[in-house]
Amino acid sequence: MSENSERVNLLNFDRDGLIAYCESLGEKRFRAVQLLRWMHKHCVGDFDKMTDLAKSFRAKLEASCEIRGPVAIRDKISSDGTRKWLFDVGSGNAVETVFIPEDDRGTLCISTQAGCAMGCLFCSTGKQGFNRNLTTAEIIGQLWHAEKTLREDAGVTDPADRIISNVVLMGMGEPLQNLDNVIAALKLMLDDNAYGLSRRRVTVSTCGLTLQMDKLAQAVPVALAVSLHAPDDELRDMIMPINRKHPLADLMAACKRYLAHAPRDYITFEYVMLGGVNDSIAHAKALVKLVKGVSCKFNLIPFNPFADSDLKKPEAATVKAFQDYLMGQGIVTTIRKTRGDDIDAACGQLAGSIKDKTRRAERLAEQKARATFLIKEEK
Repeated sequence: MSENSERVNLLNFDRDGLIAYCESLGEKRFRAVQLLRWMHKHCVGDFDKMTDLAKSFRAKLEASCEIRGPVAIRDKISSDGTRKWLFDVGSGNAVETVFIPEDDRGTLCISTQAGCAMGCLFCSTGKQGFNRNLTTAEIIGQLWHAEKTLREDAGVTDPADRIISNVVLMGMGEPLQNLDNVIAALKLMLDDNAYGLSRRRVTVSTCGLTLQMDKLAQAVPVALAVSLHAPDDELRDMIMPINRKHPLADLMAACKRYLAHAPRDYITFEYVMLGGVNDSIAHAKALVKLVKGVSCKFNLIPFNPFADSDLKKPEAATVKAFQDYLMGQGIVTTIRKTRGDDIDAACGQLAGSIKDKTRRAERLAEQKARATFLIKEEK
């Protein structure tokens, strides 16, 4: 089916949307639930294989609908088992999705935008620029494709034997800038007739869009990870331009509000450690003061260098000392293990292929100037 097809892509609907659509076809509500199970629980994209649907209903679906996720144009597997897909989302844009297998879980990292407009200093996605928000079908389609492919490869036929147990919206893009489509996708992830994931096992990562954090808390409160990366506004302004609009005091207040609805009793603060920039014990001490009163844990992420970043990976001993200080202050602190580095699937390395609409050259020059300034200041 071509991009310009007028067929309705059923992956764009959560359960309520699917019920409304089926009713518009003159079908009863339970047909929508049956359809939901076939699409998401069984990962079936062929109406003819949905054997308990009435033939007349299947004929209506065949005539006007499709089940179409993004097309995988590249599929790489790392030496450590990490798997990365590059999905074509049309008009010269492609986004990346990463599956991380572990002994006790299988985690899928999903993209929510074609590119990213946040311009964070340490992130290669931001250097690609920004084109558009992904649709609900393009977001949930990453999970649909990954689960279907992984099950087929493993020879798994029982829909109860899910391979993907955790989903993190930490791929390309800022999820809360695409809130409506993200909420619809989250509802599918949590729906027992679809993927049936626990709220505790679905995590949305944000740079700190405070108003959208409040909306997410009201609509579908899942686990929250906040990209922090600096203990004060001056440094965070340079590392993350969004801080100029949502400064740290506002962000901490929003985190406290979110905790009233969160499935976990803490916020995860993601902290990319940039060698010589934000990795000193003085920075760690300032962080402890900043998050006082916010139930949280820290996830330290040693920077993964990429071309033209002008930033350095911190020394392992520096990262360990930083962790030890935070732990000594009673804050649970982990160090993220690098996965998929040999296929550029590690944190901050996802880039895809983006037709930029946001004056990329100007922003790259600004980012390079900020990086050079930070490095000189630390020296």
